[in-house]
Amino acid sequence: MTPPAPAEAHPDAAPPTRTGGTFAALRVPNFRVYVGGQALASTGVWMQNIALDWLVLELTGSAAAVGIAMALQFLPILLLGMHGGMIADRYPKRNILLVTQACSATVATTLAVLTLTGRITVGAVYLLAVAGGLVVALDNPTRQAFVSEVVPARHLRNAIALNAATFQTSRLVGPAIAGLLIGTVGTGWAFAANAVCYLGPTVALGFFLRTAELFPTPPLARSRGQLRSALRYVADRPHVAWTILLVGVFGTFGLNFPVVLTAMADETFDGDAGLYGLFNIALAVGSIAGALVAGGRSNARLRTILVLAAAFGISQTAAALAPSLGVFIAVLVVMGVTNLAFQAIANSSVQLWVDPEYRGRVMGLYVLVFMGGTPLGGPLVGWVTEHVGVRTGMALCGLLPLTVALAMAAVLALQPVRARRRGAALAA
Repeated sequence: MTPPAPAEAHPDAAPPTRTGGTFAALRVPNFRVYVGGQALASTGVWMQNIALDWLVLELTGSAAAVGIAMALQFLPILLLGMHGGMIADRYPKRNILLVTQACSATVATTLAVLTLTGRITVGAVYLLAVAGGLVVALDNPTRQAFVSEVVPARHLRNAIALNAATFQTSRLVGPAIAGLLIGTVGTGWAFAANAVCYLGPTVALGFFLRTAELFPTPPLARSRGQLRSALRYVADRPHVAWTILLVGVFGTFGLNFPVVLTAMADETFDGDAGLYGLFNIALAVGSIAGALVAGGRSNARLRTILVLAAAFGISQTAAALAPSLGVFIAVLVVMGVTNLAFQAIANSSVQLWVDPEYRGRVMGLYVLVFMGGTPLGGPLVGWVTEHVGVRTGMALCGLLPLTVALAMAAVLALQPVRARRRGAALAA
């Protein structure tokens, strides 16, 4: 077994501290360039997400079909997530991201052309969802690891949180634009707008990033067993393994928003795409606050991650039981706070707990369990939503992460007791 690095303390050993404030990473010029490009791309992604979910619902009238489309987007991650991380460890991450932006733009353009010409079918949406998932399987772990090359290590947690805040801020703009485009000129133009938005990160990465000021990780030499060695590395660090396991449950069951929110808008509150967009805006408002809270911390304990996961589960269960539209929207804001604070702190903690040469593969595993579980969770939640009821489906999305977080907390609380008992037995 590989021993932990000397500097790698257990996350409960040190109290949270602050380094440089909530916006410290923005002092780094390369991070400003990077996050500016991502802001434009994220706006397009949210436009496409809203348009795609609503398009599938219009074509089929089925929440389960929305779940299938969502699952197909993440199926390649389930199969290839760690391989994407291994490629990120072996090759220059900036070059990989330039390729993935071009591929994502191609998928969005194809969706736009088929929709605008009236040739779009559910089958075509499913195929393009798989194609987009193949791109994400490489793009996501590369992007996660690349942030550590844009900023020095002391700003990494803050950079991840601010990047998440930017993504969620675009959630305020993207759904609003998507709702406007869908209601006026049609769904296809939302896909077209997303294709144009991919120019943002492409230009930022290709022309404005100061490559001499990056902090590149030495490329990993090709050898056998590199994926197995990464799994052993995680297994030797229980706090990393526990966090990744919780993230997997969170992603598989907790974040099926396209399934439950489209159904809540359509069935429970008799709304349209505009109301679905409003739900996403409410989540975004809370998410921005959650990301800024996470960004102000330079360290975090494992127990903090568990508390945030439990709080998210409670808030989503409460949303499922909300008696009115106003209460539902208010609880969505709380969901956004706990969701994004959990995601930002869990993500940055895992990156800071692992050595740089393993970061791509570990983040590939992280992305695999976080997003790769959706092919299992999405259809299940869609089936429950369609056949049992949307409120039951949404409650399921909250209760499962809550239960697992509480179970993990109980196991961790019992560990010191067991250690004391073993010590007493040995002393006797």
